[in-house]
Amino acid sequence: MTERDIPESWLPSSPKEPDNMTRTSREQQVSETHASGVQASGSTFKSVKRSKPTDSEEISIDNQPKETVSLSTSSWKLPKWTKSWVLWTLLLALVPGAIAFVSTAMLLKLPSAPNCPSIFWPLASASVRLHCAQLAASKQTVKDLVQAIALVKELPESHPLHEEIDRLIEQWSRDILQLADQSFQAGSLDEAIATARQVPQDESAYKLVETQITKWQSTWWDAEGIYKKAEAQMREQKWHQAFMLAAKLLRIDNNYWATTKYDQLNRLIVSAREDGDKLVKAKTLAESRSVNNLLKAIQLAESVQRDSYVYPKAQEVLPKFGREMLELAQAKLDGKDADEAISIAQKIPPSTGHQMEIEDFIVLAEAQRNAWLGSTSGLEAAIAQAQQIEATRPVYAKAQKLIASWQLEIQDVAHLEKARSLASLGSINDLAAAIAEAQLIPKNNPRAQEARQEIGNWVAQVQTIEDRPYLDRADQIAMFNDVNTLQAAIAEAGQIRRGRALYQEARRKIGNWTAKIQRIEDQPYLDRARELANSGDLPSAIATAGQIASGRALSGEAQADINEWQGQIRARENWKRAQEVAITGTPQALVEAIRLANRVPDGSLLRNDANVAIDQWGQQLLDIARAQGESDMVKGIEIARLIPRTSAVYSAAQEQIRAWEEYLNPQPQESPQESPQESPQESPQESYTVPSTIIEGQ
Repeated sequence: MTERDIPESWLPSSPKEPDNMTRTSREQQVSETHASGVQASGSTFKSVKRSKPTDSEEISIDNQPKETVSLSTSSWKLPKWTKSWVLWTLLLALVPGAIAFVSTAMLLKLPSAPNCPSIFWPLASASVRLHCAQLAASKQTVKDLVQAIALVKELPESHPLHEEIDRLIEQWSRDILQLADQSFQAGSLDEAIATARQVPQDESAYKLVETQITKWQSTWWDAEGIYKKAEAQMREQKWHQAFMLAAKLLRIDNNYWATTKYDQLNRLIVSAREDGDKLVKAKTLAESRSVNNLLKAIQLAESVQRDSYVYPKAQEVLPKFGREMLELAQAKLDGKDADEAISIAQKIPPSTGHQMEIEDFIVLAEAQRNAWLGSTSGLEAAIAQAQQIEATRPVYAKAQKLIASWQLEIQDVAHLEKARSLASLGSINDLAAAIAEAQLIPKNNPRAQEARQEIGNWVAQVQTIEDRPYLDRADQIAMFNDVNTLQAAIAEAGQIRRGRALYQEARRKIGNWTAKIQRIEDQPYLDRARELANSGDLPSAIATAGQIASGRALSGEAQADINEWQGQIRARENWKRAQEVAITGTPQALVEAIRLANRVPDGSLLRNDANVAIDQWGQQLLDIARAQGESDMVKGIEIARLIPRTSAVYSAAQEQIRAWEEYLNPQPQESPQESPQESPQESPQESYTVPSTIIEGQ
């Protein structure tokens, strides 16, 4: 019979009547089993059959009671085969072997293990309890370890197996603690604590329980604190700080927090950062305050999932984006573009939380669009639409104010329509009647400004009808274009007073006629001045043109001519002064003469003479420089550099300067191989001897 495993729980067996065995013999059997390691078998052997009996013999089998058979000894005879010595020889050889075989088999047959679940524990011996406890503990589960401890814990301290039992209880208690630590490492703190507290309190191992629990709780709370701080950083969109905190979980003495929760937190940070980037992009788009970009911003904010740490931030910006779209719609409505305003409002998603406000906005916008038609029917439709706004809505007061305004406006429209009908007849009396009708609209009424504009137009029409004859007569008089008729035309147009409709037109014509008079009066002075200038008498020309006063029609032309003639006078003075200075012939004098000659304007008649003189004086400077360079090249270079760019010899002077500088600062030889015919080095004194070709500039 094989050894049976212990089931999940053992229930004490009910007492049974011993089967062919007293209670004392049962305990003795169990005790002998523990001492010898085997248990006596409860089975029996069947009796061995004898040789085939005769018909008259009866045999008892299997320990059944035998019946005594009476046989007549006198009549009983042995069979013949019993007298065979061969048969008896075989029997004597086989029987001892069979007996030995059966005896050996009985000795080698092991007893069956106790059936632990069916044992009646109040009567079980210490060895049976220990055996079953060891079987239970071998499963290494908390429940079985606790049951194992419970099985052996009830044995008295005086029991011979007490030391062994204490050692096993200590080991099993530590096994329970180990299993509790495994639960803690797997992420089940409560389970670990509950498991650890199943260690018997009166065992020495229990001293480790509270210490271990405190350590677990401290570790767990530290990890939770780190996790919560990282979550707070994520909510503030501080991703670097969140990653730094997540890294601290790797140093937590718990596999669950260092692996599973660390990976989970990292994934959350990455996901939250992606959502944060969406929010940043959304806010950037919203800054442009365009409808399309605001809609894109709202879509980005809506894409942040509810389980994201950035979700609260996304929910905060959605109403702001919706509010900005409503403001854009209101701006369009303020500009009287109701269609565009309604279109913008209808695009605002419900996620922004302004749905009721949007509905009210659209109702009022449609009402205002009808009111702007300017007709009585349009105003009545607007009032009916605005009355749909319920008293509980925030814009109810605004709707009521608009309704009151439109009701007044209906009266104003009636006055305006009548006034316009009168004005369309076009006579002064009709226009006056229209003006009187429009003036019935009070200044504070909605259409008061429109009425003022119409009144202004009709007044202008009346003034135009009244003043047009003055301008027409003035135009006819001015057609002769002489001083007297032009003055008469100015007097006729001057009857139109300031502020009248035709006043600006009259002033424009008066200005034209006045300019014609001034031209007629001043043209002789300008013509005489130009004649004098052409003859060369520039001072007299300037004096004659100066008689034209500033602000008159020809004053601009006269002043332009005067400026030109004054320039010619200065050019003459500069040219004369340049000639005088150049006579001395020194380098400084020649440079000054060239400077003065350059002041002669390009448009002056003297400019050609000045250009020729500048070239001559530049040549003189170059000649002086070359002459000076024969004895002092440095001084010659200084003089040559005085020649201006406007001189014809400027390029020659620059070439001469380069030749002198190259001579004074020769370039070093590259290598002896390149200059095999190099002459002996000259002394410093000999190096200043200038060849005649260089001096002559050839």
